[in-house]
Amino acid sequence: MTNLIVNYLPQNMSQDEIRSLFGSIGEMESCKLIRDKYTGQSLGYGFVNYRNPADAQRAVGSLNGLRLQNKMIKVSIARPSCSLIKGANLYVGGIPKSMTVQDLENLFSPCGNIITSRILIDPKTEKSKGVGFVRFDMRLEAERAIKQLNGILLSGSSEPMTVKFANHPSSLQNITTTISCQSPTSKHQQQTSPFSPREKSGGYCLLVDNLSPETDEVGLWQLFGPFGAVQNVQLMRDNYSISKSAINTSHYRRYAYVTMTDYHDAVLAIAWLNGLKINGEELHVSFRRGGNGVNIKVSEGCA
Repeated sequence: MTNLIVNYLPQNMSQDEIRSLFGSIGEMESCKLIRDKYTGQSLGYGFVNYRNPADAQRAVGSLNGLRLQNKMIKVSIARPSCSLIKGANLYVGGIPKSMTVQDLENLFSPCGNIITSRILIDPKTEKSKGVGFVRFDMRLEAERAIKQLNGILLSGSSEPMTVKFANHPSSLQNITTTISCQSPTSKHQQQTSPFSPREKSGGYCLLVDNLSPETDEVGLWQLFGPFGAVQNVQLMRDNYSISKSAINTSHYRRYAYVTMTDYHDAVLAIAWLNGLKINGEELHVSFRRGGNGVNIKVSEGCA
């Protein structure tokens, strides 16, 4: 395993500084500091992917628990789910609109080790939707949070807070069997027959279509990161022609491939992000699928 998630980074630490710190351990494939798409501020976590698994393990041993400024960073393998960590992602509803991500973490942190947290923001108003996600390191910690925090009434909120598993089987049962599978060349083609979306790399590749021109790879890491471990992000562009009667005769369409480690995390990301409007464009998110009904080769998209 070569992909690491780094949590509790200092707010003012730059991506170059992270690259320098982790690059001292070994050669890296990629380094991503996750920032807020609208403010540009660091969200306090990132991903580092090494070429050599031994370097990744060495980085965990050397840098996990390192104190940087006023933070003690947590470095761990962005690992696939097992019985102890599967289903540790919580949906949190009834959050006061004034609550920040830091407030949310302060509320949930007594229950366990938080991997990522997120509050959904309305892209039009740039204000909180009153809904968020909190991912713990262990399922037992998530269960503890549900027991302690579900149903409490927070100051500034008119309704009790709802805390439940974001990927509870009852909420994903239908999603898993009816998720659309689209290809970049025929995005409106729907496939509902069972198939195995697992890539040769071991992850699950999603096609993210209809991206706005402002979307970049960092924004996609930020968008998908809270749902689970992201292995790779590839931003793509296809040129195409339009009617001669139009002023411009060529345009391009932007889409991306996002590879996630765990199947259930990928399903959850599709359920929440498909249809979401960002910069005026409605996202189309699905498992990547070849137009002829077979998986696209790794060389054509996700690695």
